[in-house]
Parts: sequence; C-alpha cells; structure tokens
Amino acid sequence: MGVASLPESVNDPQGHMESHRETRHNEKDWMGVAVGGSLLVGSLLMLSGKRRAGLLLTAAGTALALVEEQEMVRAWWQALPGYLDNAQRVLEEAQKTIDDLSSKRDKLRALFTR
Repeated sequence: MGVASLPESVNDPQGHMESHRETRHNEKDWMGVAVGGSLLVGSLLMLSGKRRAGLLLTAAGTALALVEEQEMVRAWWQALPGYLDNAQRVLEEAQKTIDDLSSKRDKLRALFTR
C-alpha cells in the first residue's frame, strides 16, 4: 500500500485558494494598514487644527495596535520596571553630579571673594 499525492490541479483547481497561514498573514497586513492609516490621518487632523477628531483617530489606531500586538505589549509591560529602575539610577547620578558641581562652585566663589 503506497501513499499517493493528489496533483496540484485537484488540490487547488482554480489556483485561488490560499492556505490558512497566508490568509492570516493577509489579515495582519490589513490590520497594519488600518493602524497606520488611522495614526497618519489622526496626526494630520491634529496638525490641521481638528484636535478632537485627530485625537479620536490616533487613540483608535493605538488601541488597534495594542489589540493586535498583545504579546509585545505584555513583554514591554514586564520590562517596564527595569527601564524605570535604570532611569531612576541615571537621574540619581545626575543629581549627585549637579550637587558636586554646586559645592565646587561655592568653594571657587569663596576663594575669589577673599
């Protein structure tokens, strides 16, 4: 008993059928077009002075992007505390540097005012 494959013309008689994977890929393309279009048009509306309509469209585009990319949003949300810790560390170092420069400025000022 052997395995026989059907010819291509029987599996796809008209050449128009797509696999489930290709169909899903095309849906993602349409979602990307919808997201990009709403963000672009919303931005243009805000630039032209129609703030409410622009804000509504950009919010809709952002919501569509968040719905489409739930895994990426989840990964960003989990990585956010690390980014905030790094930002806090940088700000603390900047504050220490500013305090150090301020104290040196005061010492120099005291030397020149004698």
